[in-house]
Amino acid sequence: MSPSFFEFEQDFVGNLRCIPMTVRHSLDTCGVKLKLEHWNQFTQAERQDLVNWPCSTNSEAQTYRDKLQVLITEKMGQPAKTLEVSENPPWQSQSEIPEQVQQKFQAQSVPLSLDQWTALSELQRFALIKLSRPSHENNNFLPALKEFGLVQ
Repeated sequence: MSPSFFEFEQDFVGNLRCIPMTVRHSLDTCGVKLKLEHWNQFTQAERQDLVNWPCSTNSEAQTYRDKLQVLITEKMGQPAKTLEVSENPPWQSQSEIPEQVQQKFQAQSVPLSLDQWTALSELQRFALIKLSRPSHENNNFLPALKEFGLVQ
């Protein structure tokens, strides 16, 4: 399976100067807090490796975490902080839309039904959660909604 980048990421995925959603999803799955300063220390090939490495199963997540921590330690002299990995992350939910996502949609006056939420891919739901955070400067929220077919 080739990794997918979203259209709203196209301004930076060519040179991978920012951490793409597919890698951010892997980071949340494996429980590593990768900072942009870490990312900026990696070569283009190392960044591409982080895009390509699988991280879907528990064993893949463990391998991803281990390989990533070795890489970060080589570059920074110490491993990155770790994060607790949720047993049931909200982007996997098929039964409810996370509150922060509902609030962001309401603030934009855009309806979102549970059927629409569950029809999205896991990575799309993950992106909407990340783009809905109050602390996130959000120029990509509306482009994401258009790309995902949620608004015209």
